[in-house]
Amino acid sequence: MTRELPSLEIDGVTVRFGGLVAVSEVTLTAPAGQITGLIGPNGAGKTTTFNACTGVVPAASGSVRLGRTVLDGHGTSKRAARGLGRTFQRMELFDSMTVVENVELGVESFLAAGRPFGQMFCPPGERRKIAARAADALELCGITGLARRTAGDLSTGQRRLVELARAIATPFSFLLLDEPSSGLDPEETEKFGQILLDFVADRGVGILLVEHDMALVSSICSYIYVLDFGRLIHQGPTAEALASPIVLEAYLGTESSALDSAAESIDGAEAAHA
Repeated sequence: MTRELPSLEIDGVTVRFGGLVAVSEVTLTAPAGQITGLIGPNGAGKTTTFNACTGVVPAASGSVRLGRTVLDGHGTSKRAARGLGRTFQRMELFDSMTVVENVELGVESFLAAGRPFGQMFCPPGERRKIAARAADALELCGITGLARRTAGDLSTGQRRLVELARAIATPFSFLLLDEPSSGLDPEETEKFGQILLDFVADRGVGILLVEHDMALVSSICSYIYVLDFGRLIHQGPTAEALASPIVLEAYLGTESSALDSAAESIDGAEAAHA
């Protein structure tokens, strides 16, 4: 029987820094088996929402659930052990280690958290499981040929794929991806998006994506939530959200143009399939 993977439920979460309300009563659902977008201008509260989900910052009110598991009151490591994984805007690779060592490290840390003696002892069977998961993730991300390269010698695009491979290899049941395409060129971004779609289709894992590349958002997200000044100002299917006057008003200047282009690309794709 296939294990049913959980959705992420954020219910009325508020985060305060002193007198500043950074996130105000945010409620959203990111289902398993699809990629949900969380977008908004710089400073809108997207990363703070992620931090509240993972326990990096405390929520003043509200609740975060992963399936039936309430994550409130747990620290970051306990939430990760419950299945909530995350990548960051700034890549966190160990430059002196090889690609495969970086990928395996994520799996090792996850498994070690669930047994006595932590990382002091790794049973042979577990070591084989770690190696197999890392190999599968490298293959899915198309970087098997880089396995023995040192991470510090890689390009930005290659490093982003290594970080994604580590998240994929670790047996998380839900992923938060924070601007994962940052630094990638259009061709690399398109490849990156296809990897995410293949991963979700194959594993059924849900993803909540924070991303400024609207072309990527429009091509892989099924549903979008839009934040501005810490509040949700719109939610809906991708095409509807990107065409919303409220959303366009929030994205002033160049970002608004990016939304217009993304909406046009969706319209073109829908017309082609009509």
